[in-house]
Amino acid sequence: MSANDRRIGAAALKRLRIARGLSLADAARALAGTAAGLGQPMDAGMASVQRSVARWESSTAPVLPGDRYQLLLAHLYARGTDGQIALGPGSGFAELLDALAHLGESQLRLGELRTVLVRTTTDAGGGLLALLGPATEGALTAALADPARVNEEFLAAVRAAVSDVNGQVGSLPFTRLQLLLAPLVESCRRLLDGRVPSVWVPELQAIAAQTYTLAGRAAFETRDDQASRALYAEATAAAACTGSTWRHAIVLLSHALVTLYSTPGLDAANALVDAAVREARAGESVTVRARAHALQAELAARAGNQKPAKAALSLAWYDIDSNRDGDPAAGSFSPAHLRGFEGVTSLHIGDPVQAHDYFARSAQALAAPRERVQRVIVSTDQALARIRLNEPQAAAELLHSCIDAAIDTGGRVAMIRLRRARGALIPWRHEGWFADLDDHLIGSLGA
Repeated sequence: MSANDRRIGAAALKRLRIARGLSLADAARALAGTAAGLGQPMDAGMASVQRSVARWESSTAPVLPGDRYQLLLAHLYARGTDGQIALGPGSGFAELLDALAHLGESQLRLGELRTVLVRTTTDAGGGLLALLGPATEGALTAALADPARVNEEFLAAVRAAVSDVNGQVGSLPFTRLQLLLAPLVESCRRLLDGRVPSVWVPELQAIAAQTYTLAGRAAFETRDDQASRALYAEATAAAACTGSTWRHAIVLLSHALVTLYSTPGLDAANALVDAAVREARAGESVTVRARAHALQAELAARAGNQKPAKAALSLAWYDIDSNRDGDPAAGSFSPAHLRGFEGVTSLHIGDPVQAHDYFARSAQALAAPRERVQRVIVSTDQALARIRLNEPQAAAELLHSCIDAAIDTGGRVAMIRLRRARGALIPWRHEGWFADLDDHLIGSLGA
């Protein structure tokens, strides 16, 4: 960060404080009160806290607040003068994150702060409106009353809210995500039934497709398969109306994954994946094409079809290694994800040693909070590879950490994979370490 960036951040912190009508002493007392309210009372005296506030806002040599103070500032400015939590554009919280970024804080840390506050919001029974921000909340109310008022700015704010919820996968349980998504799902339905200006309908359909897909997955993860199927049907219809075949392919791929675990056999999932491959090949996203070929490889491997599985896997690597500059879905699938699929393919039709290596490399690379659910799945498959390598106790050790992560995310697929891995360990059921694993699994997941 340049000196000018830091001055901008310091000035923004000062504006936030003054906008709340707080003197330096008032800000120190407010931070101490916030700490006490969180059950983390401060050891420092008020004079020391006040000096810290002044240093953050210094026009000559501003300093970045430490982690604890950042958390206290986040809680302080996330709540408006009306007492309601607001995290979206235009909120004090959004301004705080911008100020901290100018002072040199990393995007990873800022994302963690946001996750903490989103969790706080859902803990308190709040939901989507906190993510929209004060201006968009009013715009949404107006648009629902008169869909003709939908415009580019409004759609950008709603799109950001959907992305925000999507970014919480792996950080929040799926039951919490459903709470955040429910108003968005209903809003999309009502707006698409209204007289939205025709110029904005394709973009609204794209937002609706993403919203319904995410909600369909959340419904599946919380074991509501009927609602999940209905939401995926809506997502498919919305994506088809966008004219973007890559968007349609994304919906089909997500639907195929949940179908694989909610419908007996492979036929239904295969039909969806084959359709996704056709759509992806006609689209402009090489990344989505790679993801489609990867899932095609997994299904072929599960069916024991070695040549088609290896062919699809080769196509997936060709796609992921291609030039993806300007790809509209570049961040949705990575080499780390593909190594997980490569591991599954090797597990079913190849060498368990090779599969274990692929899984280990994939799990290590899947480090972002958004990738946590996938990391649990990959690590559980890695444990299966250890079982096939006749290393059952090492597999059990790995499964203990997978159980802990699965509790936090509440992912259904991870739990299914965990139960399958436990079943593969039955031949060692008389071992003490097996009993320990069983106790952990039953006590944590009721499995």
